[in-house]
Amino acid sequence: MTQDEMKRLAAEAALDYVEGGLVGVGTGSTVNHFIDFLAKIKNKIEGAVSSSEASTQRMEALGIRVFDLNEVGDLSLYVDGADESNHHLELIKGGGGALTREKIVAAASDKFVCIADGSKLVEVMGRFPLPVEVIPMARSYVARELVKLGGTPVWRQGLVTDNGNVILDVEGLAIHQPRELEQLINNIPGVVTVGLFALRGADVLILGTAAGARRLEPV
Repeated sequence: MTQDEMKRLAAEAALDYVEGGLVGVGTGSTVNHFIDFLAKIKNKIEGAVSSSEASTQRMEALGIRVFDLNEVGDLSLYVDGADESNHHLELIKGGGGALTREKIVAAASDKFVCIADGSKLVEVMGRFPLPVEVIPMARSYVARELVKLGGTPVWRQGLVTDNGNVILDVEGLAIHQPRELEQLINNIPGVVTVGLFALRGADVLILGTAAGARRLEPV
């Protein structure tokens, strides 16, 4: 079974958590499968709140009405992918560059269902470079501060986020205390947010595997 097929399995299984109303929708290749499945039951939901312009365009093209979060308040469900997850369902996200909006929608949601292929579950996060969204004028300063934390920040050149900012991908970290590191990096002046979703991790992780969809809750 290919990695894409496993992503598709996880995405389809997330439909079990859709109970109508408004659905928060994330960003990325696995979420694109979820959007395609969601379009098949769009008559059962009121619409969606999107974490990126890319997801908004995909949903609108499929006839799913997209609302601004400011218009609707809190959400009952948020579905999004991850670049890595540990067994506590603390995540690294932001490979697609939408980490800030993803973190906002996740925080505004009662339940966060994360969907991924089986390779994303790890014992210790950090093999995947940790994205940090940064105000452009602070890029060099923030990079120096990240070096002090033991990482090697790499400017993701050619990418500007939907918020008009830049991303530093921090390599070389072994993240044993995700919650503490999330707070530490978020406190660096010029950081918009870091792609650690530990203070608000996932409530359910659905992994697509060759044996089917596997559901995990935090240990």
